[in-house]
Amino acid sequence: MSFLKILGFDPQKHSIKTEIVAGITTFLTMAYILAVNPDIFGNLESMGMPKDSVFTATALAAIVGTLFMAIYAKKPYALAPGLGLNAFFVYTVCLTMGYTWQFALTAVLIEGVIFVILTVTNVREAIINAIPKAMKSAVSAGIGLFIAFIGLVNSHIIVDNGGTIINLGDIMHGAAALALIGLVITSVLMILKIRGAMLIGIIITAILGFFFEEPVDYDDLSKGMKAVTVYRGVVDNVPSVWPIFCKFEWHNIFSWNMVIVVFTFLFIDMFDTIGTVIGVSKKANAMNADGTIPGVKRVLMADAVATVFGAICGTSTTTTYVESASGVAEGGRTGLTSFTAAICFAVALFFAPLFLSIPSAATAPALILVGVMMMSSILDVDFSDFSESIPAYITMIIMPLAYSISDGIMLGMISYVVLNAICGKFNKINIMMWILAILFILRYCLL
Repeated sequence: MSFLKILGFDPQKHSIKTEIVAGITTFLTMAYILAVNPDIFGNLESMGMPKDSVFTATALAAIVGTLFMAIYAKKPYALAPGLGLNAFFVYTVCLTMGYTWQFALTAVLIEGVIFVILTVTNVREAIINAIPKAMKSAVSAGIGLFIAFIGLVNSHIIVDNGGTIINLGDIMHGAAALALIGLVITSVLMILKIRGAMLIGIIITAILGFFFEEPVDYDDLSKGMKAVTVYRGVVDNVPSVWPIFCKFEWHNIFSWNMVIVVFTFLFIDMFDTIGTVIGVSKKANAMNADGTIPGVKRVLMADAVATVFGAICGTSTTTTYVESASGVAEGGRTGLTSFTAAICFAVALFFAPLFLSIPSAATAPALILVGVMMMSSILDVDFSDFSESIPAYITMIIMPLAYSISDGIMLGMISYVVLNAICGKFNKINIMMWILAILFILRYCLL
């Protein structure tokens, strides 16, 4: 029980079973990163960055970052290398700008160190506390839309048809049909208040996936069909991380391009994390009446330390995952939830084929339903006050449509300051809001 106390677990308030189920649910909804991150970095194999090593680095970054969150911050949030940030690393820094992956890893390390400094000096905490309450509610609802959209896209319910940008996919067959069946199953379990509804839904949907087929390659249908759930085995050797461990390149750290790369990593990571922490904290009822978040400095420090460790291991920026909301929705409230998720990542190192057999179509229903629950925060926005509701609306709608939490926050904050300033409501704008709005505008102008 003493160890559970370290994780912030109180037997009078919390249930061990609930926290463990929540941790497993969080892991299952974000386990896709173990497959997606190495796949993205596979584009750099010709440059000497082995895909298998990135798998190990991804798992190690998730394990250490999530353990630090569990023990130090005592919060139910899990961490892993962030999507979007890994794409910027590979496609922009390495393949477009022409820099080595060692250069990009150095930029991630520098960004992580800067984050540690900003957290120690309370700058990141001050930014979170400066965001108005209505905007925080909008961030939570926007993230709900965002993660629901992720689930819809991952399961091919929503697709890119090349004409109308997005369109409804073939919902009568394949992954989309399976995801919809899983959505019905999980919804019924939730309506009936079955404990562990999301986890049970994921497992049932994954098993049903053996009886559904989808294209091997959605971009090239001539490659034939395969089962949605593909059994990949149980155990495999853990690939060595040494080819990419501590591989930094120092001779370009004072270049202008390094400044731009670090600054971009910094902005995206900071506001992705801030948005995630605000949204998930609100869902967990872990936010004070004045909009502040207890223990947020420790959460941000865990995020910063995880980024530094991830760079050392050889992967892109490690960040707090919005999928943590799935565990929170299952009742996770303490570090035992994140500790359980970390253990799952550790197990996945050895049982990667088994965990990677769970398809996106099986986890999509959980993401969609978490989106439903997070939308409830929109009730806290006063839509009769347009100086509050318009920036809140911009925040919410931009997140899923721009596929970016950080862009939603930045454009929402800019609109909040600009609209209230033009209307003479200067008393609603604090100094930090002015500073952030100016920085966000410069970010769009210069990057």
